Order: sequence, then C-alpha cells, then structure tokens
Amino acid sequence: MKFQEIISRLTGVSTPVFGIQWNPPEPQRAAARRVIAFLEDRRVLFVPSEMESPEHCVQSILRIREFLTQELGGLDSDQPLAQSLRAMRAACRKCLATVEADDRRIIEFGAHRNHYASWIFNGAIGELRGVFGIHIAALAASHGLDVEGDLASILPATET
Repeated sequence: MKFQEIISRLTGVSTPVFGIQWNPPEPQRAAARRVIAFLEDRRVLFVPSEMESPEHCVQSILRIREFLTQELGGLDSDQPLAQSLRAMRAACRKCLATVEADDRRIIEFGAHRNHYASWIFNGAIGELRGVFGIHIAALAASHGLDVEGDLASILPATET
C-alpha cells in the first residue's frame, strides 16, 4: 500500500504528514523501514487463523517481541517511533499472556492439540493485529514509507 493511501486512511486527507513542520531523521526512518520490512514477513499478523497453528503463532510473536526490543535499544525513549514500538511490544506480551505462552507452553484450545477454532486464541490474535495495524499505519505515515504485501490488510479501513 502506498504512503499516500495510508495517510488518507489515518486522517481523511491526501496531503503529506511531514514536510515543513517535521521531517524524521534518517536513522529513525531507517529503523521504521526495518520494522515494517520485518513485520511484512510475519504471517501471524495477516494470515487467516485457520491456516496457522497456535505454536507457530506464538513462536512468531516471540520473535516479533525480541526484534522490537532490539530496535528499541537504538532509540531515544521519547521518540514517537519508540513509543509505537513499545506499544506493539506490549501487545505481544498481552497476547502471550492471554494464551499463557510466556514460558513457551500454550494452553490447549479445543478438543485437539493445535485446534485453531478457539475464541480465546483468535480473539488474542485479532487484538494483536488491531494494535499493530494502527501503529504500522502511523509509522508509515510519519516516516513516508509504503507498506507492501499482505501486511497492508491489517491497516485501518477507509470510510465507505
């Protein structure tokens, strides 16, 4: 999804967010680009839940959380980028706590192991995707970045 379309989804206008008032420094823009590129390959954020197993989802969420922590290490804590990364990391922790997976043990959902049709599991993944969609859209808009592929499907919807 192109930067201009992301802007219109966030604000309802088609003018750029940055320019005269604020132009993000290149290290922040590079960090935002790395985060978006990494998340574009995290299936847990966009693949329908019936195509995933809880164990694979949890492993992916753990990797996302670790990656966000690494990126945060190079940022000032008061930067908007750092605040978004902390919010996404908190969403990872909340999702993992909901499925009781912090110690890498996943509670059994349904009658069979890896049963995908769990209201609890799907709800936790849906909430994670919602939080990430908002923050990814904000990162892309504030740093002038496009969001490619399936990851764009979790960005906030346009008004119809």
